[in-house]
Amino acid sequence: MSLSFEIPSAPVAASSDGTGFPVRRVFCVGRNYAAHAREMGRDPDREPPFFFTKWAETVVPTGSTIAYPQETQDFQYEAELVVAIGKGGRNIAVEHALEHVYGYATGLDMTRRDLQLAARGQGRPWDTGKNVEQSSPLGLIHSVAEVGHPATGAITLTVNGQTKQEADLADLIWPVSDVISFLSGLYRIEPGDLIYTGTPAGVGPVVTGDVIVVEIAGLEPTTITIGGPPQD
Repeated sequence: MSLSFEIPSAPVAASSDGTGFPVRRVFCVGRNYAAHAREMGRDPDREPPFFFTKWAETVVPTGSTIAYPQETQDFQYEAELVVAIGKGGRNIAVEHALEHVYGYATGLDMTRRDLQLAARGQGRPWDTGKNVEQSSPLGLIHSVAEVGHPATGAITLTVNGQTKQEADLADLIWPVSDVISFLSGLYRIEPGDLIYTGTPAGVGPVVTGDVIVVEIAGLEPTTITIGGPPQD
């Protein structure tokens, strides 16, 4: 059967072993650091983390200049540890969850915060705030064979060299194994899925020309420049 038009291919992320990692889906964990939950006006003891999704096409590589999106006056950064899934499964036990990980990377969940908060206040989905073109920058994916399973270590974000976010992976409310286990009870996870595991406190706005750098101990950093509005 011929197609009415060509469909863009799925993004392929770079891995440290020189191979490409085809991105299938993007899952994000909300409020997975207690201090960030509090800065967003929530109580992490009463409201555990949850998931939202983003299109695979929102993933862009480190070194990119991303457009400042339309319809927002408050475009914000969120530094994240990203888990790359290499083995599918459903209803995965916590003790076997890490067997499904291909590797880890630094990343960003860029957010139209004003649209997100407006939707939250009206009890509506977050899609217009979160699922935004170029909003999931991703660093080099390091395989488990290279870096193991990082459970501790500094995670930091700077804007123009000034530290804005600083925490430790040990501060995650739900560690990676719990995240994978819980997510696999909601969906069958598949190779190519990415899980953005949540952001520390200190989120804030950026403007055109800002340079954002996310660093996590043992992983290559993600560096992104904020450009002007989208150009079609």
